[in-house]
Formats: sequence, C-alpha cells, structure tokens
Amino acid sequence: MDAKSLLQLTKKPNIKIFSGSSHQDLSQKIADRLGLELGKVVTKKLSNQETCVEIGESVQGEDVYIVQSGCGEINDNLMELLIMINACKIASAGRVTAVIPCFPYARQDKRGESRAPISAKLVADMLSTAGADHIITMDLHASQIQGFFDIPVDNLCAEPAVLKWIKEQISDWRSCTIVSPDAGEVKRATSIADRLNVDFALIHKVRKKAGEVDGMVLVGDVKYRVAILVDDMADTCGTICHAADKLLSAGATRVYAILTHGIFSGPAVTRINSAGFEAVVVTNTVPQEDKMKHCSKIQVIDISMILAEAIRRIHSGKSVSYLFSHVPL
Repeated sequence: MDAKSLLQLTKKPNIKIFSGSSHQDLSQKIADRLGLELGKVVTKKLSNQETCVEIGESVQGEDVYIVQSGCGEINDNLMELLIMINACKIASAGRVTAVIPCFPYARQDKRGESRAPISAKLVADMLSTAGADHIITMDLHASQIQGFFDIPVDNLCAEPAVLKWIKEQISDWRSCTIVSPDAGEVKRATSIADRLNVDFALIHKVRKKAGEVDGMVLVGDVKYRVAILVDDMADTCGTICHAADKLLSAGATRVYAILTHGIFSGPAVTRINSAGFEAVVVTNTVPQEDKMKHCSKIQVIDISMILAEAIRRIHSGKSVSYLFSHVPL
C-alpha cells in the first residue's frame, strides 16, 4: 500500500453540513459557528410535486449533518430530509446525523383513543430506514420519543439559554414566579424555578375537547410578582394566552412566556397581540422573521451555538452532557 492510500485510510472524516429548505438561516448560523461552509445541495419540486434532491459534492467517508426543522410545510420538509439522508447514505457517507431542532409529529406520541396512530414512532422508523445513524433534536414534546429509535438520540435542552435570557433581560427576576401552563410542563418549570431559586406555580386546565380549554385554576401565588410561563411548544397559543389573562387577574405585575418551539399557526399572532404579555420569547428552532413583523412582543433566543457545539462534540467523540447546564461561549 502506498503512502497516499495509507493516508486516506487514517484520515479523520470531515464535518459536512447540509441544509434542508425549512430553516436555512439556522443552518448558516451553525456552519458559521463551526467555521464551515454549508454543503452544496439542490432541492426542488418536479412538475408532479415530487421532491428531488441533488447532493452537489462528495460525501464519501465523511461525517454528514443534515439540518431540517419540523416546521412550515412539515410533510414536504420531512420527505426532503428522508431523501437527503438516503442520498448521502448511498453516496457512502461515513455517518449521517439528522439535526432536527423541532421534531415533527412529536405531539402524536401515544394513542389517545382507539385506532389513533402513534405518528412520532412512524417518523422515527422512517428516519432509521432512510439511513440516519444519529439524531440531534431539542426539547422533545415527550422525552420517551427517544425510545422510539434504535439509534442514538441527543435530546438537547434550551434551558441554559432560557436561564441566561431571564437573568439578562428581567431585572427583578429574583422575585419572579415560574408558572407551568399545564400539568405536562411541571418538570420543566420546576427545574427552571429550582435553578433560579424562585417560587413555582401551576395552572390546571379543564378541556372541553382537544385544543379547546374550558376553564383554568391557578395553584400558587403570583400577586405583585413577575410571572414567567414556560412551555416546550406553542401552536395556536390558546393555552398560554388564557394563562396570561388568568395570571394578570390574579395580581401578577407582568407576564412573560418563554417557549422552545414557537409554531404560531392559525390565530396565534392575533391572540398574542391581544393578550397582556410583556414579551413572548421563543428560540429559533423555528423561523420567526415573518411572525416578528406582525407582532412586536415576539423575541428570539438564538440556540445555534448549542447545536453547533453538539455537532463539534459528537464529531470529536466527546460527551454532550455539558450542554445540559451551560451555554457555549
């Protein structure tokens, strides 16, 4: 074996980052953070609406990361991600990691009624079948979704970035109350409250049917205090807007909402504008530029450095547990 062939065998694979169509701004920020250029890829729709993907550079033996968030045209973007994974896999990529900041179909994680699908499990199976070797995501709606995969899943946490924002942007945060808008978010809310060493409150909601809240009961005291609602996701924003009104009527001086994934579909922006929020703070797992043009209350926390550092650590074979308690500088 000559020296050139030996060098190729011992050469460490390079990081290749490709962006899907859903959130190219976030992909660019991740690449910039790592000092890399985004890989060349062309995605297009054929006349019959089939998705076509062309990877424009060699990925043979390389460590490939494909960034695609579960937002916008979710079904098209999911199909695009699956095709990109498969294209890289059959082009002999060394490892293919899907970076999915907002995991699609995450709310369909269990059978709520007879004959209902568990679509999150189906998405997990599709990603594995397409050829993904690793998944990076953030604040899954239900952490047990990790168990749907037979491949490694890193469920990163926005909490360190949220804590940093609270300390920097809310001057009287030491006298605030962290509020969970429903029982499902108690663990997240109590974790933030414990790390800030502040009080915790819970809103118990009674539903008429899915997506429609009948009434709310506040458990805890927010009188003369700043109330901070925390949740993993807000879609139509009915729950958090009702919760904000409940907190203000209970005597809260100001109300903030801090969310990981701001889906903001349907009447969400109108509801936020009408509600008594001081600010609705979301991460950029989902693009927010258009929503911010129509709602001055929406503010964004950049989490690209967390995803970039996770990629760097995984590529280097290091633990990502540091990111559960620290924001990369």
